Amino acid sequence: MKVVILAGGFGTRISEESHLRPKPMIEIGDAPILWHILKGYSHYGFHEFVICCGYKGYIIKEYFADYYLHRSDVTFDFSAENKMVVHNNVAEPWKITVVDTGLYTQTGGRIKRIQQYIGNERFMLTYGDGVSDVNIPKLLETHEQSGKTVTLTAIQPGGRFGVLDINNRDGSIIGFREKATEDSAWINGGFMVAEPEVFDYIDDDSTVFERTPLERLSADGKLGVYQHHGFWRCMDTQRDKGELEAAWASGSARWRIWA
Repeated sequence: MKVVILAGGFGTRISEESHLRPKPMIEIGDAPILWHILKGYSHYGFHEFVICCGYKGYIIKEYFADYYLHRSDVTFDFSAENKMVVHNNVAEPWKITVVDTGLYTQTGGRIKRIQQYIGNERFMLTYGDGVSDVNIPKLLETHEQSGKTVTLTAIQPGGRFGVLDINNRDGSIIGFREKATEDSAWINGGFMVAEPEVFDYIDDDSTVFERTPLERLSADGKLGVYQHHGFWRCMDTQRDKGELEAAWASGSARWRIWA
């Protein structure tokens, strides 16, 4: 089963980094967040990817074209035969198709544009800026049992701000506490499974997948959910990047499920 990754946006909310590269290529540790996402799926046996590019998509192409150079020790010998030797090259079981889906194309339009690479098959779908320890086989099992056209992973992101406990009788503050994750609303965390019927719900490049297609699927009773109670984080801002970097550096990156 193929995994489709949306990686074409401008990443304007993390422009400190994205003015140089597409957001999925911003590094966590020594590798782009896109690499972390691929490693997660590959851990569960999903090795074939279709990456929907747009803004600075050539950087994604160049990264995988030179993957061995990025992930291995290399000797450049100019003294005799002018040759290059790759040491301890990292062999990934991946097949990656990188598709230019347009600079200004919306998320639904990007999905529609890669239909030829999916054909009449079920596929995985996620965003190129989010990491999680979601159990992909459990997600797939939920989807298969539901019979829905699309199943999305719902998460509770929690809150960054402390909560005030207020006495409504006299208006006094009676305490401070952290907002519990379970107090938060459920949101779409990506990590979706889709049947090829989903392409019929997308009109053109201007279609925002999270709006009309998902709303229509919901109205038709064809949108399912897998509730994930574990780790999830979207790298939306420089602060998010810093927190993910810190987790990776300390060895506490909960999304690192691979050996």
